[in-house]
Amino acid sequence: MFGDFKNAFQRYNNSHVQLIYLNIIIFLALGLLFVIAKFSSSPAIFTEVYKQFTLPSELLELAKRPWTLLTYGFAHHYNFQLGQIGIMHILFNMLGLYWFGRVFIEYLGTDKLIAVYVLGVLAGGFLYLLLYNTIPVFMESRATLVGASAAVFAVMTAVAVLIPDYTFYLLFLGPVKVKYIAAFYIVMSLLFSAIENAGGNFAHLGGAFIGFVYIKQLQAGSNWGGWITATIDWVKSLFKEKRKVKVAYRNQSFDEVRRTTGAKGSSISQAEIDAILDKINAGGYESLSKDEKEKLFNASKK
Repeated sequence: MFGDFKNAFQRYNNSHVQLIYLNIIIFLALGLLFVIAKFSSSPAIFTEVYKQFTLPSELLELAKRPWTLLTYGFAHHYNFQLGQIGIMHILFNMLGLYWFGRVFIEYLGTDKLIAVYVLGVLAGGFLYLLLYNTIPVFMESRATLVGASAAVFAVMTAVAVLIPDYTFYLLFLGPVKVKYIAAFYIVMSLLFSAIENAGGNFAHLGGAFIGFVYIKQLQAGSNWGGWITATIDWVKSLFKEKRKVKVAYRNQSFDEVRRTTGAKGSSISQAEIDAILDKINAGGYESLSKDEKEKLFNASKK
């Protein structure tokens, strides 16, 4: 089983599965603490850890644990006093992340999916805090926010804006375009914000808003999530051994590469070879896509 997890994190273009695994691991770890706390009649064992994954509505509390503006988006509902475990909460969030995340990656790639997920978490958290600290009816309330819903709404809305006519085949409903699915959930969140779970529903709207803005800005040539990708790459570089990779065909001329790949009726330019080799130097051979590995293999044959 450990090998399956490891393979999921090493596969190229698989960030939606990585995010799902991360959410499940955190959910199960909190669940184990929940059980231990129940059996030992020691709620502090669970509640103190769980607090590190829940975003408080009070700004003074947020100042004590500012990281919860991000970590709340990777955990799901537990209520120790009522004995509640949010199985359906995480189930529907992860199904949505899988369906919409798979389509997102197909068109925009894995790095941008992670960026939109994080932006969704942040936007949902900010709108939640704005709600509880500016609107009088909520200012006297104390609440907490937890769950990946804002991030899922960001991914869903991004897909709907990017390819509005993409069709999902839904049970009992048949083919439904993604723009209608997104519109339905956004409207429901807006309506239910006046009935129950106002903070959670406003977080959904914050995620949807940033998903819309992200795609519009990307189409205009501005990547709002670039800083997230750069930060993740920097963190990864701290744990990655620096390796120098030497490939005999690095300086191979364009004509030579053409001759070696001509047998299969395809060609690859020197610039493409250099780009692939630079990618190996930066992240190792496993960082290459299947297509890039095939190109390198064909270019290396004599």
